[in-house]
Amino acid sequence: MRIALFITCYNDTLFPETGIAVVRVLERLGHTVVFPDAQTCCGQMHYNTGYQAEALPLVRRFVEIFRDHEAVCVPSSSCVAMMREHYAKIAAAAGDARLQADVEALLPRVYEFTELLAHRLGVEDVGATYPHRVTYHASCHSLRSLHVGDIPLRLLSKVRDISLIPLTSLEQCCGFGGTFAIKNADVSGAMLEEKIKCIQKTDAEVCTACDNSCLMHLQGAMHRQHLKVGTAHIAQILASENPASPQSSSKRKGKIG
Repeated sequence: MRIALFITCYNDTLFPETGIAVVRVLERLGHTVVFPDAQTCCGQMHYNTGYQAEALPLVRRFVEIFRDHEAVCVPSSSCVAMMREHYAKIAAAAGDARLQADVEALLPRVYEFTELLAHRLGVEDVGATYPHRVTYHASCHSLRSLHVGDIPLRLLSKVRDISLIPLTSLEQCCGFGGTFAIKNADVSGAMLEEKIKCIQKTDAEVCTACDNSCLMHLQGAMHRQHLKVGTAHIAQILASENPASPQSSSKRKGKIG
């Protein structure tokens, strides 16, 4: 299958290794991955902070760039949630019937990374090896908006040599929520502290999730507390074939080419 990668502006700017890992996994499974250079942002930051008119051109851009692709992979459940929950409403509010039809036609081909593996490709064992103690944090958008359920855990359970440790209060938010962490810093910090305590109880070396936004929030707190817990997007774990020391993805920056 020929799969288009929408890396998301967040990952492109701060966590390009996530996109690289996605490509490694999909190519290992025998698929061709393309990266449309003209891609930018899904519009979530604008829409969620009240700049809804400014989000419209980004919706149009996304649809125009990805309309002809067989499948679109997005390693971010929050961006996929933005598309599924708001793109049709944005197109309708603009009174653009053509855009509404284009959105309706495209969205069934847009997948969060773990959804793509399990639902579209029918794969759970991707041939990964990761000899570390790992716990999984379910981001709110993956849990409540996309309803991915236990897909990420099923994928992780097939990784060779991994020690997968359940996280208590899995359904609880880490407190990030994009601009929520800025607008409601005290509440966000309290939620974050509760989540960090749960992670500590697992004695895991690495905390993983489907969203780098949550992982950045968690890693920032753990770093400030001098905790010896790294973070890694689930794609990085699934891409791993050889033993390697777990590293915090928040410490590596760059831009995907």
